[in-house]
Amino acid sequence: MEQKSKITTVLIAPLDWGLGHATRCIPIIRIMNNSGWRVILAADGNTATLLKNEFPDLLLLSLKGYNIYYSTKKWMLPFTILLQVPKILCAIKNEHRWLQNKIDTHQIDLVISDNRYGLHSSKIPSVFITHQLTIKMPFAWLENWVQKINYQYIQKFTQCWVPDFADTKNIAGILSHPKILPKIPTNYIGPLSRFTTKEKVAFQYTFCILLSGPEPQRTILEKIILNEIATLNEKIILVRGKPNGTDILSNSDKLTIYNHLSGEALNNIIQASEYIISRSGYTTVMELLCLQKKSILIPTPAQTEQEYLAEKLHQQQWCYIVPQHHFNIQSAMIDAKQFDYQLPEINNETLSSTILKLIQQINN
Repeated sequence: MEQKSKITTVLIAPLDWGLGHATRCIPIIRIMNNSGWRVILAADGNTATLLKNEFPDLLLLSLKGYNIYYSTKKWMLPFTILLQVPKILCAIKNEHRWLQNKIDTHQIDLVISDNRYGLHSSKIPSVFITHQLTIKMPFAWLENWVQKINYQYIQKFTQCWVPDFADTKNIAGILSHPKILPKIPTNYIGPLSRFTTKEKVAFQYTFCILLSGPEPQRTILEKIILNEIATLNEKIILVRGKPNGTDILSNSDKLTIYNHLSGEALNNIIQASEYIISRSGYTTVMELLCLQKKSILIPTPAQTEQEYLAEKLHQQQWCYIVPQHHFNIQSAMIDAKQFDYQLPEINNETLSSTILKLIQQINN
C-alpha cells in the first residue's frame, strides 16, 4: 500500500443507521480538530444536520447514506433487511468510488469510517469503527457466515477501533469480543460519549425520553409513549430524535417536547433527569453509562443486537429493560425504582491520548 507519510487532513464519515454512529464520532472529531488536524465530515440527511449543528465551521461533504428502513411488524424485519442487501452493497460500491475522487480533490490523508464499509483506499490509511465484530443472527450458521463477510470488508482497512472496554466486564459482550478478531490491528478504545459529566444537579424531570433509530419503529414507539404519558403526573421531557423535523407536538405543564437538541442542551437535560427511557442503541447506552444515569431501555423489536445488548446489561445490573410490547410507563417506573442499579465507573480521560497514539502509529 502506497501511503502518504504525513497526515494533515482527516475525513470522518459515520453511517446513517440512526443518529448513534454520528453522535459517537463527536468526541473523535473534537479530539482531532483540537489537535490541529484539518477535519472534513461526510454525511447526508439527519446525520448531516446533526454534524453541521455541532461543527458549523467544518467542511461537510454530501455523501449518500444506506437509507435502511424497518418493517412495522417484528416477524418481517429479517426479510425487510434481506431485501435491502442489494441496495446496501450498491451503496458500499458507490461510497468507495466517491472516496477515490475526494482523496485527490480535498487532499485527504486519513479516513475514519464509522461502519461505512466502502470508505477504504489503497492510496491512504483508513480506520473502521465498529462495536459489532459479531453481528447477531437468529441461527449460529448464519451468524458465522455473516461474520466472515463482515471481516472481509473490515480487513480492507488499516485499523479497526472498537468503542468498548478490553476487559471481560464490558458493554457489548460477544458483539465486540468474538473468539477470533480481524486480521488487521484491532484496538479497544473505550466507550465513546459526546457528553461530559458535571457536578450533580437537582432533578427537574422524572423521565427524559430519547427517541432514535430508523423508521417506522421510531414513530411506533413515540405513539406508544405519548399514550402512556397521559396516565402520569410526573415532569417529563421528550426528545424526538428528528434534527430535520418541522412538525411541532403540543407541550403541557408536565410534558416538554423537542424535535432535537444540541449536544450541550441534551447533556444538561439528561443530567437533570432521574431516569432515561430510550432504545438500547449502543451509542445511547455508552452515553448513559458514561453519565452514570439510571435507564429504562426498550430494544427495537427484532433488532437482535439491541435485544442482546439490553439483556446483557440488565444481567449486569447496568440498566433495566422492558420489551416494547409490554411497555407500561407506570409499571416501568415502579420496577426501575426497585431495581438495584450497579452502574460502572467510566474514565474517559484517556480517550484523547489513545486516539492520538493510534493515529501516530498509522502515521509512522
